[in-house]
Amino acid sequence: MSAKQKLLCLVYALMALLALVGTWGHALSYLPLGVVQANVQFWQDTLVNPASRFIGVDIIMLCMAVWLWMLTEARRLGVRGVWWYVAGSVLIGVSTFVPLFLIHREVARARWDEGREGAGLTTGDWAGMALLLAVALGYTALSFGVLPGL
Repeated sequence: MSAKQKLLCLVYALMALLALVGTWGHALSYLPLGVVQANVQFWQDTLVNPASRFIGVDIIMLCMAVWLWMLTEARRLGVRGVWWYVAGSVLIGVSTFVPLFLIHREVARARWDEGREGAGLTTGDWAGMALLLAVALGYTALSFGVLPGL
């Protein structure tokens, strides 16, 4: 791995750490509610006004694009475990797990043989993205009041 790639990995690691501290410093207040009720309350709180609905839809749709890119990039480079990064993005925070994926990507790029072709997305990848898209569409509908609230 080159010095430039090592520096990039260090920057990604610092971003992930700052994101974890910055997001979970606020998320901890939900934990006394229990896992299920904490999630319900958190997502209800994202629907309280036009600004929170805007940012909620914006982040979810950005996540969809980033997750699809992560999957294609992971398949191209032969990076295993990419769905752990997607799951971590949903459960912990996308701002933490995308930089962690980028570290894994840099390590893979350092080892990757330029002549090797990536495998492409699997049927499971497409099914997982379809499920995430359904959730994103549901949240977007909730943000417009199309679906009844939780």
